[in-house]
Amino acid sequence: MALATDVKKQTILKFRVHKTDTGSPEVQIAILSRRIAELTEHFKTHGKDHHSRRGLLTMVAHRRRLLNYLKSRSPERYQNLIQALGIRR
Repeated sequence: MALATDVKKQTILKFRVHKTDTGSPEVQIAILSRRIAELTEHFKTHGKDHHSRRGLLTMVAHRRRLLNYLKSRSPERYQNLIQALGIRR
């Protein structure tokens, strides 16, 4: 399930690093987190949707790889991001 265009734009505006940023790790992680949250809500009513569950697991793994990358490159940006998103403890 794709995010609505306005929701995606708002997420990009909130987490971008510079004015024309659309692909920094922060933006990618924020968008993935938003999609993961929407799919989690979807599974509360559609528990047997195993095809979408596989996509969810793929997104979670991709977000984890991006978070590991950001943590190794810039620990302070990593800390700021996980606090803003409310993930990882």
